[in-house]
Amino acid sequence: MEPINLTDETLDETLNTDKPVLLIVTDGAGLRGDFNTAFRKAAGENNDIVFAKINPAKNPKAAQFFEVGSKPVMVAMHCGESVVRRSRPWGSDVPSAIEALKARAYEMSRADAKPSEDAQASESTNANPEEQLVMFNAPVNVTDATFEAEVINSELPVLVDFWAEWCGPCRMVAPILDKLAEEFAGQVKIAKVDVDANPALSQSFRIMSIPNMMALKNKTIVFNQPGALPEPALRDLIQQLIALEVPDQPAQGEEAPDVVEEPSGD
Repeated sequence: MEPINLTDETLDETLNTDKPVLLIVTDGAGLRGDFNTAFRKAAGENNDIVFAKINPAKNPKAAQFFEVGSKPVMVAMHCGESVVRRSRPWGSDVPSAIEALKARAYEMSRADAKPSEDAQASESTNANPEEQLVMFNAPVNVTDATFEAEVINSELPVLVDFWAEWCGPCRMVAPILDKLAEEFAGQVKIAKVDVDANPALSQSFRIMSIPNMMALKNKTIVFNQPGALPEPALRDLIQQLIALEVPDQPAQGEEAPDVVEEPSGD
């Protein structure tokens, strides 16, 4: 299915449905070819998501709503709320946005479900907790607003990549993380934080150089190191993160997670 073309008149109706929406806001200028290919391909493969385009030059309401300028902006939305926003998106941002949308839809469906007490008891007795986890098979874009839910409170251990679009080494690491996210799907979540778009996180964790890899498990930072690690080192780091036993942490309010012994990234 081809992406649909939206206008100011049809925008609200599309965004406020219960179906996830992946939208590119652009007049065509500056849109990367790899993104356009990935976007159209994904539109034909994901019938549970609405893929749409809107031209801000012809639709001033949309331009104002999404606060766009001359650069293309990709926005993933669900039930009227923004899940992912990416300026001048790459093709690799498409699967990340799709996974984020599916994860949000899953979380909302779980919150809306109200099984009977018998069903709840049966589920707690027979269900395998590992089977209940979302299979994150691509990196997830995380923001200042979603970091606590997606990273700190994640049931899976998380490898966080602090990066920026202008960073050459970051772009070298990106395809490696895409590969490892698929390889370790269901065992670890790989999250990406754009430091330019999320200054609060960069300041909170004192990110001075990028790329910077941070690993968390059970609400605890267990690794934090700047530099573009090669694939073998990243794979070894993920394997150590999965195997690492971290004791339960006491409630810490709004404080950042503690740092414990760091696995070697070498």
